[in-house]
Amino acid sequence: MAGGSGNSTGPANQAGVLEGMNPSHYNPNDPLTLFIIQVTLIIVVCRLLHWPLSKLRQPRVIAEVVGGIILGPTVMGRIPGFRDAIFPKTSMPLLSLVANLGLVIFLFLVGLEVDMRLLLVNWKVAVSVSAAGMVLPFGFGAAIAYGLYHQFKNDSDVNNNISFAVYLLFIGVAMAITAFPVLARILTELELLGTSVGTIVLSAGVGNDVVGWILLALTVALVNAGTGLTALYVLLLSIAWILFLVYAVRPVFIWFLRRDGSLENGPTQSMVALTMLMVLASAFFTNIIGVHAIFGGFLIGLICPHEGGFAVRLTEKIEDLVSVLFLPLYFTLSGLRTDIGLLNGAVAWGYVVGVLTIAFLAKITGGTVAARLNGLVWRESLTIGVLMSCKGLVELIVLNIGLQAGILGVRVFTIFVIMALVTTFATTPLVTYLYPPDYQKKMDAWRKGKADRDGNPIQFGDDDSSQGTLGGQKAVVTRFSKITVLLRLESMPSILTFVNLLAGERVRPAPKVHKSKAAIPEEDPLSSRSDISKRPLEVHGVRLVELTQRTSTVMQVSEVDELQDRDPVVNVFRSFGKFLNMAVSAVLFITPEASFAETLVGKAADRSSDLLLIPWSETGAMSDAQDAQYANTENRFTTQQHNLFINKALDTAACTAAIMVNRGFGGPLMERTLSRAISQISVRSRKNADSAPPVPPVADPSHHIFFPFFGGPDDTIAMRFVLQLATNTNVTATIVRVAYKAGVVEEPLDLPAPANIHRPDLPRSLSMSNVPTLSREDTAKDSTTQSPATAGDPAVPDAVDAFFQSMADSVPAAISQRVLFETVETAQPIHYVISRAKGEVGQSKNAGDLIIVGRCQPDVQPDIRRELVSVLASLGVPSGAGNETRKCLGDMAEAIIVSGIKASMIVLKAGGKALEPNDG
Repeated sequence: MAGGSGNSTGPANQAGVLEGMNPSHYNPNDPLTLFIIQVTLIIVVCRLLHWPLSKLRQPRVIAEVVGGIILGPTVMGRIPGFRDAIFPKTSMPLLSLVANLGLVIFLFLVGLEVDMRLLLVNWKVAVSVSAAGMVLPFGFGAAIAYGLYHQFKNDSDVNNNISFAVYLLFIGVAMAITAFPVLARILTELELLGTSVGTIVLSAGVGNDVVGWILLALTVALVNAGTGLTALYVLLLSIAWILFLVYAVRPVFIWFLRRDGSLENGPTQSMVALTMLMVLASAFFTNIIGVHAIFGGFLIGLICPHEGGFAVRLTEKIEDLVSVLFLPLYFTLSGLRTDIGLLNGAVAWGYVVGVLTIAFLAKITGGTVAARLNGLVWRESLTIGVLMSCKGLVELIVLNIGLQAGILGVRVFTIFVIMALVTTFATTPLVTYLYPPDYQKKMDAWRKGKADRDGNPIQFGDDDSSQGTLGGQKAVVTRFSKITVLLRLESMPSILTFVNLLAGERVRPAPKVHKSKAAIPEEDPLSSRSDISKRPLEVHGVRLVELTQRTSTVMQVSEVDELQDRDPVVNVFRSFGKFLNMAVSAVLFITPEASFAETLVGKAADRSSDLLLIPWSETGAMSDAQDAQYANTENRFTTQQHNLFINKALDTAACTAAIMVNRGFGGPLMERTLSRAISQISVRSRKNADSAPPVPPVADPSHHIFFPFFGGPDDTIAMRFVLQLATNTNVTATIVRVAYKAGVVEEPLDLPAPANIHRPDLPRSLSMSNVPTLSREDTAKDSTTQSPATAGDPAVPDAVDAFFQSMADSVPAAISQRVLFETVETAQPIHYVISRAKGEVGQSKNAGDLIIVGRCQPDVQPDIRRELVSVLASLGVPSGAGNETRKCLGDMAEAIIVSGIKASMIVLKAGGKALEPNDG
């Protein structure tokens, strides 16, 4: 055919398709056109296949191999002319060259990912699990190798010079090896990296990986060597090269990295170039001595330092190109070489079943028994055995090496490819079944002594959780003393200001006098804890970093302690606590974005926190913004992912949760400066411009709080929260009991223009799905009647009023001068709150004002929803801040946000320790 496998060597047609050129026609002098077609087809097919497989939590390598099988002789190759047009034999060397270059770089990344420190820390259990997980499969692999060798040794594509001993060694390695890179990604997907199972599997996987590659290198050396003496020389040269890299190259390389600053600040372009040259040089040497080139790349990855996060940062620079372009080519080539149609007999399929049985049973048995002997329970041990049975991409690399060396024929190669796919595919569902999250939590509680093996809680007579209870009732929070706060970069100024405010007044120590001049010896500071008792607040910061399928992110998990010590947000928060003489801690978790809420709430529960403080994102994104002043706020309240995170955290938190929407808290709200286009003149002016002037301190450090009180558990806990803030002498507060009463109508809001003209953070277009709606009951209910919460039950509003009055009467005299209590009756609560808030907050250039509201106002909620519809319409934003934001923060908070009041807002939702109004 015209565009078939022709291999014309003429010059490239410069006019291209305009002169009738066939793009799929392979021309050795201009192979780029067909290469682009091949690469594009491979990447598109692999990505399309991965989308449904990702829903089953499968690694990407399965899609890449299956894509190759589909594009190969098994499926698409049966279409007449397809292979000659798209994958002609004459074009395969170029495709294979690029794929193998990518494989060398990928093995370098695998070496970078292997952290030998992990193996040294857990060496005992790692060595036992790794050894048992290799010896048993190797032995059974050697047994089946006898049958495979004699059954398929006469295939035309098998090297007849391969001895049975070499064949046995290769099959044993293929059965014994574990795919460390895929294993790490499965542990990441299942969130097992931080568990005892994940730690043991990773440690054993490192040892298994290193030993497996050494055995494979030995096998390749034996195949390429003509005699046993030559094989011995190859082995000795390999050992010498390893020693040379470790003791000669590595110290010099680290010296260059320190001199260049790459260890502290990440690899520079020069150091990246030097590293890649080392990879190519090592691959060249191992290839010319008779060992595959990939071992050279792997060795350079092993000697690269992990100090200062160098390995992680280097991986970040090159991993995308490798995983997106090079790896799909290599593993698709594996699929192209796989021909399931050759397995056309019962004997061949019998060996498929036999290989699969050995791969599962031998690996699982060895890993399970070794883990059980190390003290794990049977279910955890079985999970480790299943994880160690994962073959993945490392197995495919081994098989391709065997196919290229003539050790395996296409039929045996296909048998082992099927085995690799099945074992890798089965790992995730089996582990999910054996070690679900509920079982993990139960085992964690059992190891901490909080529950028995069946998950039943163990009660202790002096347990802190029983303190403050009466008659089995839950404890009453009268003061927030333990806080867990989510640390976000752009929210740090407001977070630090708020925490300092909540801690109360800082006790200033008495002036010091030299001990030789003191009339009375000073009191031993260790014998007095008065200063500490004055600021009893404990604050635990939680920093969340997204865990993705990227190699660099997976590597960060094993180096999380170092990453935590280098993280600027964590360090700033710790320094803040030391400066203010406050008990603080800060930890960093690397977890999937979908688990952010669960991780945050779980940490608050572990710390027995009274309050969980979550700052609302300045941009609506889950990731940090570098500068809140210049952040893009267009999607601040409309990003579904962020709203779901907030909603999940509020719904699952056992303690009181607070959401802080910042608008200049801690200082005046900085307006975004005007920007201009960059030109040559402006670039020169920037170079010559003076540095930015220092930001002046806040002249007035005071804060004013406005709190509308409606009743209900959320408002009740908010009342105590406001009074605790008011203990700080820089805080004044207005607390208004807003009672619903039909017929009392407020003046309409004075807004000359729609509110969203200068509000890029609100929805720009009307979306009917975001417009607040009323239920049938609310629509049928007459607007002049009482709400369901108060109708027919006069005791409920009386209890709310009684609680409000009791709190007003119990305020200490020192605070009463800074706090104003009022009671107001109105039929339009939202109108009143917005009008009153505009007069209360944002009127002075202080350190930032606060509006505090409860998430729900149960006794007037239907009336608020009805009023919210009209208020949003009058503000020119019928959609409000969006339906998801409304679910997170409540109707009243949404109305405050849309109204554009220049004050920050905190929305509280009572947890399990909240105080009901009728308990007061």
